[in-house]
Amino acid sequence: MSAAHSEEERRWAMFAHLSMLLGGLLSTGWAGGIGYFLGPLVIWMLKRETMPFVADQGKEALNFAITVSLACAALWLLTVMSLGIGLVLTLPVLGLISIASLVLVIIAAVKANEGVAYRYPVALRLLK
Repeated sequence: MSAAHSEEERRWAMFAHLSMLLGGLLSTGWAGGIGYFLGPLVIWMLKRETMPFVADQGKEALNFAITVSLACAALWLLTVMSLGIGLVLTLPVLGLISIASLVLVIIAAVKANEGVAYRYPVALRLLK
């Protein structure tokens, strides 16, 4: 465990990552990819001025959530443009994205709780 970050800071950083999963579960079916990045966005906005570690990890979670949302939107667009025939490709890819993002978010949450700044291996760095 890192002594550089308080327990509260580590907990909020962990929540920033896990909130992506919660947002995805709660918004499935009615808000699509928007739910993925609402949790990290709210935590980052609330804590960025007072907790630097949470600001860093919130930004990282937000970048990953936006990346996943864009990938899902692209798959949805491909499905619509192919009049549904693209489901043969998009459903397996969506399944892989879902499993990979679940695993990566859990790893990130554990690392953040340990006080380690986690970087997702695949994420657009839109917020710097």
